[in-house]
Amino acid sequence: MKKHNYKVSRAGAMQPRDYSAEADAAPHHYSENMAAAVQRHADDKSHGGNVEDEKFASATVTLNCDVISEDMEIAGFERATLKTALTWVAIVCTAGLLRLVFHWLPQYYLKCTHRRCSLAAADTVLLRDQYFQWFVHLVKTLRATDDQSNKDGLSMSPIGASPYLLIPDSGGRFREVTHIRYFVSKKLKYIWDEDTKSFNCLRSLDTDTPCSYFYGCQGLQEEEQTIRRQVYGVNAIRVRVWPILEILFREVLTPFYIFQVFSCTLWFIDEYVYYAAAIVIMSVASLSFYCYSFRTMQMELRNKIVTHDIVSVWRGGELVETIEAELLVPGDIVIVPHHGCLMQCDAVLLSGNCIVDESMLTGESVPVTKTPLPNPKVDKKQGPLYCIKEHARHTLFCGTKVIQTRYYGNEKVKAMVVRTGFSTSKGELVRSILFPKPMSFKFNRHTYYFILCLSGCAFIGLIYTFIVMSRDNTPVGDMVVRALDLITIAVPPALPMALTIGIVYARQRLKEKDIYCLNQNSVNICGVINAVCFDKTGTLTEDGLDMWGVVPVIDSRWKPIIHNTTEMDQGHIQVCMATCHSLTIIDEELCGDPLDLKMFQSTGWDLEEPAIADSVKFDQMMPTVVRPKKPRFGTSTEDVGQGESTQPEIGIVRQFTFSSSLQRMSVITRALGASNFDLYVKGSPEMIVSLSKPETVPANFAEVLQTYTMQGYRVIAIAHKPLPDLKWVKAMRITREQVEQDLDFFGLLVMENRLKPETTPVIKILNDVNIRTIMVTGDNMLTALSVARECQMVGMYDQVILINATPTGVAYVNSEHVDVEPAAHPKEEVNFLVAGDSSDVRRKDKRYHFAMTGSSFANLRNCHRHLLPKIVQRGTIFARMNPEQKAFLVEHIQELGYNVAMCGDGANDCGALKTAHAGISLSEAEASVASPFTSLQQNIKCVPTVIREGRAALVTSFGMFKYMACYSLCQFTSVMILYNIGCNLTDFEFLWIDLCLLTVLGIFFGRTAAHSVLVKATPPDSLLGATPLLSVLGQMVIMVLVQIVVYFYIQTKSWFTPFVRNHEKEYASYENHAVFIISQFQYIILAFVFSKGAPYRKTILSNYYFVAAMGILTAACIYITLYPMQWIINLLELHPPDSLTFNLQFIAIALVNLAACLICEMFLVEFLFFRILKNKYKVLRRTKHVYETIEKELRNDRSWPPVETSHEHKRKATEEALRSPSSDTAVILGEATKPTHATADLLHRNDNAKPFLRNLSTNSQSLLISPPSGGASVGTSPVNDSAYAETQYQSSL
Repeated sequence: MKKHNYKVSRAGAMQPRDYSAEADAAPHHYSENMAAAVQRHADDKSHGGNVEDEKFASATVTLNCDVISEDMEIAGFERATLKTALTWVAIVCTAGLLRLVFHWLPQYYLKCTHRRCSLAAADTVLLRDQYFQWFVHLVKTLRATDDQSNKDGLSMSPIGASPYLLIPDSGGRFREVTHIRYFVSKKLKYIWDEDTKSFNCLRSLDTDTPCSYFYGCQGLQEEEQTIRRQVYGVNAIRVRVWPILEILFREVLTPFYIFQVFSCTLWFIDEYVYYAAAIVIMSVASLSFYCYSFRTMQMELRNKIVTHDIVSVWRGGELVETIEAELLVPGDIVIVPHHGCLMQCDAVLLSGNCIVDESMLTGESVPVTKTPLPNPKVDKKQGPLYCIKEHARHTLFCGTKVIQTRYYGNEKVKAMVVRTGFSTSKGELVRSILFPKPMSFKFNRHTYYFILCLSGCAFIGLIYTFIVMSRDNTPVGDMVVRALDLITIAVPPALPMALTIGIVYARQRLKEKDIYCLNQNSVNICGVINAVCFDKTGTLTEDGLDMWGVVPVIDSRWKPIIHNTTEMDQGHIQVCMATCHSLTIIDEELCGDPLDLKMFQSTGWDLEEPAIADSVKFDQMMPTVVRPKKPRFGTSTEDVGQGESTQPEIGIVRQFTFSSSLQRMSVITRALGASNFDLYVKGSPEMIVSLSKPETVPANFAEVLQTYTMQGYRVIAIAHKPLPDLKWVKAMRITREQVEQDLDFFGLLVMENRLKPETTPVIKILNDVNIRTIMVTGDNMLTALSVARECQMVGMYDQVILINATPTGVAYVNSEHVDVEPAAHPKEEVNFLVAGDSSDVRRKDKRYHFAMTGSSFANLRNCHRHLLPKIVQRGTIFARMNPEQKAFLVEHIQELGYNVAMCGDGANDCGALKTAHAGISLSEAEASVASPFTSLQQNIKCVPTVIREGRAALVTSFGMFKYMACYSLCQFTSVMILYNIGCNLTDFEFLWIDLCLLTVLGIFFGRTAAHSVLVKATPPDSLLGATPLLSVLGQMVIMVLVQIVVYFYIQTKSWFTPFVRNHEKEYASYENHAVFIISQFQYIILAFVFSKGAPYRKTILSNYYFVAAMGILTAACIYITLYPMQWIINLLELHPPDSLTFNLQFIAIALVNLAACLICEMFLVEFLFFRILKNKYKVLRRTKHVYETIEKELRNDRSWPPVETSHEHKRKATEEALRSPSSDTAVILGEATKPTHATADLLHRNDNAKPFLRNLSTNSQSLLISPPSGGASVGTSPVNDSAYAETQYQSSL
């Protein structure tokens, strides 16, 4: 049989996620934040998947899906009757055990019952993702004649049958077919394409659809809607709530509870009734609590996600029909009600405006204005393809709330459905919760390896038991029971639950500090965090901005700074500030972006919207009007077309909303009584200057801009353009690209964005303990540089190298940086160092940082990937980064071996928060539900808190694991010693050890709180490291030796009588008594030794419950040892010696045991080995991470990076700009003409530069500072002084 193999490569916006092997067919693999218990074995599957032979990927086929991003391999299988029959014979012969194994490993069941075939003939497909997780899905056939009511749970209302099916094609077209083959994986449907011979994700109207298509549609008739729904299913995001019995059944079939069933069954057979009953009671209680909590979480998630509503759909003409939202399909045109609604689908806006609250998706509580999709028919072209990312400002997303609508005349606010169900933006978020990304944590993986080691010990004991009991002619049945009993002793069934104790207490402590953990498996990972990425705005800095001043430009010359903007002339600058925004009045309150709000309020103007009743407030397309609060006299009105009026009223006719990709927004306005329209634009200075006429831009623009950005101010440029020939109808349809060009540059708005008071202390704490801090922001580069220095993310003496990456090369430019004080002291003069000798950057005693923009980062990823590890290793500042780039950056940092945390305010940080090992959201919006941690404190103080609790939880898990391992081996040793004479511990001795000692100490073991101070060293994360292995081995050697010594020592006494074998299981004897008495002290000793305090946890004395428990249990053990009451002797079946002196020797031996264990743990392991020998011998050290190797190379390589001086880089930029002049040439020349006379000479010699020569004034050249002889170019330029800035502008006038 020929084998067919395929590779599935699906590209999209969301990040890779963890999908368990039975995500759809067997839904017991659910979100980590909903069921941590199942994750105990789900993690094992995530990392323990078997890798198939290379033939599995011998051929490839692309399966395109623009919703998720994941590389998967797919293979087709068809049923093999003979293989199926043989497999079921084997299942019967193994009493169903083989079927249980197949339940855990479904890919092997498929291979044992099916044979490989082509995808075209397959009835089942097997998929494997990049995490080596397997998915088995049935390939189903949907025929046009089939009744799809309730089919696959995708439909809840009957939709009947139709003569044909409609499947989507490119360009918004649909093809008629009689049937389709498909399978459903991770809530998405994949259909077979006969043309490409591949399974493709069911396409919606957001793929390969031109913008012109949406304006040519007239809505769907009910019949066509029904036919499409047969393929798309219902428009619903449903979270299934499992019945209690199903939850119970699936949990019982996990490996942990199967082992519990095996253990209890064995104990009942061996008549260990009490202990078995106790385990059954605890298991039932645990299962009951689990089923209740899991079902409660499912119901809470369903109640939060599932919504029901009715919508109005347009059927064409005047026909509007009201239907349930679940019946919507792509292509339907819905009427958005004027009072708003909760969107039930992703839809593109065709007419009218909508004010939308998108906090559910973005975390931003600021309302967003949505405008209609530009109609390409205006310029008689087909127009570009619709892209839901690029046209986000014209798209209403599922789950967002439309607050108000506005439309022209009697025209309805219409939107066409483009995506439904789990394909929507809300569906993506829900799927990211249901199927989270796997966290590869060494501690979790090594837990299973260690259990295998314990199983190996149990196997050795099993062989030993057979040998010893065969020698004594023990019946075979008894030998089997005794041998299997050793397995339940060597591998403690309670181990998985014990490992979660520290995590549970850590979550409680975090909750007390207003930090909520949704995914308990992330707590331990926080203990090894060594890199933290921070968003800037709203995270490091305050959300709000304060208006610092306006810098006007008249005739391409700077005018004096205006701090009181209310006293400005009513010229274009003030009109732009009053009109170029997205503010609106909601419930009689002015709402909108904080920057827009602060800018508008600083003008002292009023904003008025149509004064109609709220219910019909936006039923008409009436312009918003702005006007000054008080009339002014002597103001300039000629610029705004007001004629003689001293009380201007400006109407905002059209708004082009802000786009992060375009870095600007604009409005078309018309003044009362004016004959023409005006365009006002605001945005990033670089973008606005590139769109402005060169003759309107001051020559020293770049220098002035740098003056403020280096101080950490937020700088926005404003521009104007008259539109004399524009008519009202054309103003409603014209595209922004047609008007946003040839602008008149009018100046800068300078706004303050202060650091939060908690930022600098937290960054200092992290830096002091060698936790790397990284800034990832969408803001300006120079502003980010200033904030990084101010918060001490970049040291005051550290150098910053700007990375300028293009598709053809990478330039390393040494930036000018503060050499004395950061920007926290703006009134003090500071020195700037201009790099002249690149070797200064690479001095061993001087650290340097890389800084780059999002465009350079993208070019590095695409064209210079070999440089990415080095640059990311030293990268500290990443500016102008979009949400997708933030997530990619986190991934690249993880690839270097870092354990990364991401802290953001939830706005545009969701992707990075999901990708990081520990995402910490500072937003209470629903978007934070996918982040493992959510802090109600809106500052970064939560970061060290989470790390401290993570370290405490990880150390607790380590200690608890070592305690459980030593407990099982200690009890295993006791049983092995007693087996040698045919004896054993009694049932109540087991109960005393397991319930009273182990359970009580284990419960309080993790209550020790985290230490209040972070230290540089991180706790170990490997159970198979030399230190934990040496610790466990050392303790076990001591415990075994003590038990053996006591066993033989009691036999030396004259009153000793040996144990006599019997079949009545009467185990009372001196041997049993000696081993039991000393072992009960050993369990307490182990708990004390492994319960470490500093540096990661507080002292053990702070854990009052644990200390009290140890005291009470120790007293009880001493009482049992010295003089127990008769009922205790009878209950435990003890055989105590009559000598009190000998009993006191047990206490003395226990004290010696305690001293030996403390010496072993504290001196031999922690001091001698961990601190002395590991530092002396490299072979004992752990393997270096990738980032450590790269860092060592960077420190030793003085030839890299090849740093250019600022002068060299700007000269090269000038030459490149002059070779191919463009709209950006003015900006480049403004940057280039700042430092040197040589650049000015170059401009004079080049004909292409003549249009820009008039912008090069002698004033800008007078700012040059000649370098001292024999050294780098060094000068003093107090650019950090606000007073100096004003003086500089005055000198430029």
